[in-house]
Amino acid sequence: VEKYRPQALSELVSHGDILSTVQRFISEDRLPHLLLYGPPGTGKTSTILACARQLYREREFGSMVLELNASDDRGIDIVRGPILSFASTRTIFKKGFKLVILDEADAMTQDAQNALRRVIEKFTENTRFCLICNYLSKIIPALQSRCTRFRFGPLTPELMVPRLQHVIQEEGVDVTEDGMKALVTLSSGDMRRALNILQSTSMAFGKVTEENVYTCTGHPLKSDIANILDWMLNQDFSTAYRKIMELKTLKGLALQDILTEIHLFVHRVDFPPSIRIQLLIKLADIEYRLAAGTSEKIQLSSLIAAFQVTRDLVVAEA
Repeated sequence: VEKYRPQALSELVSHGDILSTVQRFISEDRLPHLLLYGPPGTGKTSTILACARQLYREREFGSMVLELNASDDRGIDIVRGPILSFASTRTIFKKGFKLVILDEADAMTQDAQNALRRVIEKFTENTRFCLICNYLSKIIPALQSRCTRFRFGPLTPELMVPRLQHVIQEEGVDVTEDGMKALVTLSSGDMRRALNILQSTSMAFGKVTEENVYTCTGHPLKSDIANILDWMLNQDFSTAYRKIMELKTLKGLALQDILTEIHLFVHRVDFPPSIRIQLLIKLADIEYRLAAGTSEKIQLSSLIAAFQVTRDLVVAEA
């Protein structure tokens, strides 16, 4: 993942509009304070690090950029101490500004964020702040209004595939067409996750196929889910229960995963609307109970029961 992290702004594959805006800010030397937010693995940290590389030469990087992560201590003392002293010192013999990057800013306490608003305002002259977070709602409004916000959405498959292919070529990994699809599906727009799955699958199996990817990540296969759905709708209760239990034990599947996948299938199967609504409410209940830590066996029975009731309703309507 780190080996193929984009080094320059031009190497980033997605969010063209954000990048062109940032590029313009840099070229006109009018970089505002930034707030980058969005799900993990979508290029937030890579973007700001690429900006920093473009702004500063290698040897001045250490003195001009302060990067703090959630793993570093970033309580109110650090904001008032190191961050404050870094921001308040002017750069000698050199025009331009320093850059403070606060990664995972949503992990900062309310107090630290409140202390930061004054620092940001006071030293705008010679320091720019860049906050990076996953959840915008965890950043206090006072900080949001001081920054230019950019949302990094999940990457689309069209953008992920070429980048993945580049890595695959460089590393000489054997990937099939359906393996590629599985990578993109499972990572759901998270580039880092896609690369991690790719790496672990190719190490474990040598060849990256759909089945291997699903086995490696422990996700139920599409065919398994189709079978489960088929049993629940077409077999009697005890047969369906027995078969699904056997499959669960054999493949080591969690009911939570099965439920998530089945939910997608329910939307594709052609149920009458009123019946589908009932079924989805049932699925939601089961998911809630699973999250509360109940017995999987009982919830599995409940899941099968929900589908059998649905089946009987469909038959009755027909």
